[in-house]
This record gives sequence, C-alpha cells and structure tokens, in this order.
Amino acid sequence: MNISCQGNDAADEFLVEEEIIETENTNTGIESESNYNLPNIDLSHWKVTLPIGNPTEVMPPEILKYATNETLKPFFYNDSIKGALVFYTYPNATTTNSTYSRTELREQMVAGSNSTNWKFAQGGSMKGTLEVAEMSKDASGNYYKTIVMQIHGRLTDAQKALIGATDNNAPPMLKIYWQDGKIRVKTKELKDLEATETEMLHEEAWGDDDGYTFTEYVGFNKFTIEVKVFAGRMEVILNNNASKVYEDIHMQKWGIFENYFKAGNYFQSKDKNSFSKVKYYELVVTH
Repeated sequence: MNISCQGNDAADEFLVEEEIIETENTNTGIESESNYNLPNIDLSHWKVTLPIGNPTEVMPPEILKYATNETLKPFFYNDSIKGALVFYTYPNATTTNSTYSRTELREQMVAGSNSTNWKFAQGGSMKGTLEVAEMSKDASGNYYKTIVMQIHGRLTDAQKALIGATDNNAPPMLKIYWQDGKIRVKTKELKDLEATETEMLHEEAWGDDDGYTFTEYVGFNKFTIEVKVFAGRMEVILNNNASKVYEDIHMQKWGIFENYFKAGNYFQSKDKNSFSKVKYYELVVTH
C-alpha cells in the first residue's frame, strides 16, 4: 500500500504499520482483523477540507470511502494500530478569508449541504478525544500551534443580501488551540454593545477576547474536549474536569448567527517545511 504524505517525516511509520497489518493478514487470516482498530467517528454528516487544490473538499458520501480515496489518503487516514483518524496538514492551499491551510471537518446537518445550520437557541454539543501526535518547530525551536475545534458563524442568505456580503461567511465564535502543549480558547466579543442587528452582521463588528488557557498540560498525550452550547451560553470542558463558561451579553448577541461545528487540524503556520498531525479517536455531535 502506497501512501504519500508530501514531506511528512512520519509517513514511514504509517507505512510500517500498514505493512505489519498486511503481513498479519497473510499469515494468520481472519483472526488478524482483531488487530485493526478504527476510530469512533461517523463521517456521514461531515465534509473535509484539504490543504491542496483551491482548496479541495470531499463531502459525504465520498468521504465515507476515505480509506481508498487517493486524494484523501495523504492527509486523512486511519492509524489502525491506535484506532484513530489522522489529520495531516502543511502550508499550501487556503480557504477564503484565511491565510492558513487545514485538514479539517465541517459539520453538515444535511449531508452534502452547507445550507442547514443551527443557532444558539437550538444549541448543540461536540465532544472529541484526540491527541496532537506531531508538531514541527520554528527556527527558534518553538512548537507551532494548531486549531483542533471551532464553532463557526454563518450568514443566512437573507442576512447576506441585507448587508451586501459576497458570501455567507461570518466570524468564528470559538477557536480551540493546541499551543505549547496546552489548550487555549478564543472567542468573539461585540465591539459596540449598542450596535443594531444589521450592524452586528458585519465581521468587523466583532473582535477577539483576551483568550483563556487551561492550566493542565496535555502535551502530546490523548485528551478530551467537550463544547456545550445553548441560548446565551457556551462551555468548554477539558478532560471532563476543568471548565470555562461564557455566559454574557456577547453570547446573547451572537444568537443572530447560524453556526456549525468544525474539528481537525487547522495549522497556524505559513513556514516552508512546517507540518502538524492530529489524531482523533472519537468525535460526537448532538443537537
């Protein structure tokens, strides 16, 4: 089995794992299937964006065949020893309104469509068990960072027309970073609390908060993040223990937007030869 990871030094390790499994299948037959572990992730309501093309997106049902999809294989594949779904990325193609590349899932409540999304009044939760398996370093010897989860805003078609926007893009309400081995959370705040609903629809109406970093060091170990949202409230929970709650006027004002969950490896580097690899063991979304 040939897997090209385009500059990923860890590709050899993955190939070795695959070769071991194939050898076991040859030598021991059906019994060896017990050595092949799969992640607990249902991809039927996710699309994935890759750091290639314009960029390239793969939607359901095609994404369900990722193990044999030649386009996906270098970036989105199983670690069949650990039972994880690997997200590998490096600086290359970027999406609109971004300068960084990603291998990242985007929630689709209706499979194959971006048009049906949810509001805070409806609520939802996303829980993932993952690890940052590899992260390259910059010229100063510091690790780069990546975003492993998001809640992204979206304009309805009516809102888009109202403000004359060229697309349905709205700010991301939540970004969860792996940074220096810790989990850091960033959210949005309305700059002018007296802004009208129409004014609030513009991306420039929202600014970044100061951010919050959990004290626990996760490093390159497996950890669990859960995001819970309902009207006027957002909570981020690390390892079923530490929690950060957002319950203020900014959360209430955000209720005008539609939203969707994202998960994966949104790599925050544009440096040549940099890369990162994130492994997801479980990912569950509920509404």
